[in-house]
Amino acid sequence: MVTRLSAAVYGMATAPTVAPEQSKQVTTKPYPNYKVIVLNDDFNTFQHVAECLMKYIPGMTSDRAWDLTNQVHYEGQAIVWIGPQEPAELYHQQLRRAGLTMAPLEAA
Repeated sequence: MVTRLSAAVYGMATAPTVAPEQSKQVTTKPYPNYKVIVLNDDFNTFQHVAECLMKYIPGMTSDRAWDLTNQVHYEGQAIVWIGPQEPAELYHQQLRRAGLTMAPLEAA
């Protein structure tokens, strides 16, 4: 005795399945920027903070370094640099090694 099973039992479609055409557009998403933030503390002098900013942050002027140092002191923190993750990690590490109190890196 031969039993014939329908196509539905085997899960086969009666017509071929056509996959939707894939989009050829490529969406680019920029890498996030990161903030390097110096925190106020009770042991670094204004002079030391300003000198570290000028030494380790590219393009930092004396006037800008002193403005940021005052912001750290009076507001408790200052964002001293924003940019791609790899240089942000480097500047953060250099400032921390110089003795500044640093907030963790955070995405901008």
